[in-house]
Amino acid sequence: MKLIGVVLLGMSGLLLADIVSHQKLEVSHTEKADFPSGGTLHVKHSTGDLTIEGWDRPDVEITTIQTTKADYSSQDRETAARELNQAPLLVGRQGQELVVTTNSPRLRSMLSSVNLWCNIKAPRNARLAVEHGSGEVHIDNMESSDIHVTVANGAITLHLPEEGPYHIDAKSDFGGVQSDFPGEERRRWWLLGHRYSQSPPSGHNLYLRVEVGDITILKTHTPSEPAPLAH
Repeated sequence: MKLIGVVLLGMSGLLLADIVSHQKLEVSHTEKADFPSGGTLHVKHSTGDLTIEGWDRPDVEITTIQTTKADYSSQDRETAARELNQAPLLVGRQGQELVVTTNSPRLRSMLSSVNLWCNIKAPRNARLAVEHGSGEVHIDNMESSDIHVTVANGAITLHLPEEGPYHIDAKSDFGGVQSDFPGEERRRWWLLGHRYSQSPPSGHNLYLRVEVGDITILKTHTPSEPAPLAH
């Protein structure tokens, strides 16, 4: 019985060691770029999870994290590491646009063996144009006069200053649209589609399209400053 126990213990140890030795690979990359004053941030052919955050600096910072979907043993990691590009995005200036595009068609494929997460920090007032494939697009803390986002399969989420006003044109072909801002809703029940619009005389332009997935537009509540203490 003791021999059997030792054998089982040894087998469990080998199994645990094998599980520990199989891990996902991860590569991160960060770069900065100058941004044209009053220009447009144009993201093309992106995939995975994309977040664009507004900040008070005039330049742009792009951080990407690539992770393999499968676990690899220590013997296979060198081969698997070749699947991860050190710089998965190409960044270049085209007139008044800063263009960010996926470096490899393989990354844009739904059959890609790599998960891609991208965070872009840009000036708050930068115009945005995003052409996204599969995955989610999150836009936070932006005060742009023009935001244009299309997603093939995934979701769009925006956190916008509550002051507005906003000219909203949002539509999902197969999904829903939710908004903290007032607007007119139109549904196509037979196609499961949903359109939401608001057309003030002037305001920030929001053009949002998802083929399959949801659109969520949320207010970012700015806490009011406390009243001065009475003397």
